[in-house]
Amino acid sequence: MSMNKTERLDKLLSNLAYGSRKDVKSWVKQGLITCDGKVVKSPSEKVDPVFVLFDGEPLDHPEGLTLIYHKPLDAVCSHKEKGVLIYDDLPEQWQYRKPPLSSVGRLDKETSGLLILTDDGQLNHHLTSPKHHISKTYAVTLDQPLSGNEMELFASGKLMLEDDYRACLPAEMTAVGEKQAVLILHEGRYHQVRRMFAAIGNHVTALTRTHIGTLSLEQTGLKAGTYTVVEPKALIQSVSPE
Repeated sequence: MSMNKTERLDKLLSNLAYGSRKDVKSWVKQGLITCDGKVVKSPSEKVDPVFVLFDGEPLDHPEGLTLIYHKPLDAVCSHKEKGVLIYDDLPEQWQYRKPPLSSVGRLDKETSGLLILTDDGQLNHHLTSPKHHISKTYAVTLDQPLSGNEMELFASGKLMLEDDYRACLPAEMTAVGEKQAVLILHEGRYHQVRRMFAAIGNHVTALTRTHIGTLSLEQTGLKAGTYTVVEPKALIQSVSPE
């Protein structure tokens, strides 16, 4: 939502999940809403969201929402599935905003780590578009010891995954223990890390995304299940490999 863009008050507050348009009409009658210091007289009045106060308080992130989030194990990246959802860690009001908050890519239920959530479609596209070369780094724990040829195979660009019609892009792997590795991917296929190791006869027992581009989970200081709100421009700078 542009800071310079005006829109109808009732639509604005409805999209920010304050209440229905009927609610807004009632609040206007009560004189609870001001814009640039003046009491708003009509729900259809065009307002600049930045200057609107509701009951004396600024609106809740009217310019949009982008979060860096530490996804815990067992949480699901979905609005609809049963069980523990990543959105359960956020203020309830945010779950009803329009456009909705969405995860930039997904981490499966058994994977923890760095995740970005945003309601900005352009930002989502930027972060996922291959042309921007934003890598993802994972800490991997395996069931069986590394055999020693994984690094070469993953870097070759020739590894085929089951049911895929093209080989994986070259990926960088570093062994950090007998059963531990760090893997850097430059694409985002479904369950890719798990499937890459499955393709060579091993099984991932623990998986954490530690970096998105140059942004590291460690530098955020976030504990599992917590988040921080960031500006899209600042986020792009923090993940950019350039």
